Amino acid sequence: MKELRVRRIEAGDLQAAEVPAWLDAKGITFQTVDVANWEAYPYVPEVRFRMAHDGQRLLLHFAVTEDSVRAVAAEDNGRVWEDACVEFFVQLDESRPEYYNFECNCAGRLLLAHGVRGSREQAPAEVLAGVRRWTSLGEAPFGERVGVCSWQAAEIIPLSAFFKDRVECLGGQTFRANFYKCGDLLPTPHFLSWTKIDLPEPCFHCPEFFGSIVLE
Repeated sequence: MKELRVRRIEAGDLQAAEVPAWLDAKGITFQTVDVANWEAYPYVPEVRFRMAHDGQRLLLHFAVTEDSVRAVAAEDNGRVWEDACVEFFVQLDESRPEYYNFECNCAGRLLLAHGVRGSREQAPAEVLAGVRRWTSLGEAPFGERVGVCSWQAAEIIPLSAFFKDRVECLGGQTFRANFYKCGDLLPTPHFLSWTKIDLPEPCFHCPEFFGSIVLE
C-alpha cells in the first residue's frame, strides 16, 4: 500500500492563498498524481500535491499544468468534476466503509460529501464555508479555455469539515486516502490518481484502492 507521511507544522491564522508559500518555507515536498488507470484515457497532465497539518487543520496544495481548463460549476456542491478539478478522498476509519470526498475545481468551487458509493450526503453550507480555498485562476466561473495552462489550488480543511464524525486532533492519526485529477468535459478527458485503481471503468469512489496517510 502506498503511504504518505504528513508533517505537523505550526500554521497560525493562515489564509488559503498563503498555503503554497508557507509549505515552501517549511520544506514540504510534492507528490505526483500520475497514474492513468484506463487505456481509453491516456492523457496525463502534470499534477502534483502536498499536504501538512497543524493538529486542527489539513493544509492541501495542488499544482497543475494541463492543455485546457474550464470552471463552469458556479456553486459549491455542483458538478465540479466536469471542470478542471483536483480531488482528495479520505476514509477516517478503515473498519467503516464511509469516506469523504473533497472535489475542488480551478475556480475554488467545492463539492464535499460523505457516505458510500451511490449513497452520499452532501455537506451543508455552513460546513463548506469553513473550508478556506484559493485558486490562482480566481473565483469567477468561466467557460473552456484551450491552451496550456498552469494553475494552483489550496485548501485549509478544518476538523469541522468531517461533519459526520467527531475528530479531536489530527496528530497521530492514520487515514486511508487517494488524490485525483479529472476533467470529464474538458477536450481531453482524464482520470488520474495517486494510487493505482484496478477497475474496468473510471471510478474514484473506490476506497479499496486508497493508500495510507500517516499524520505525525
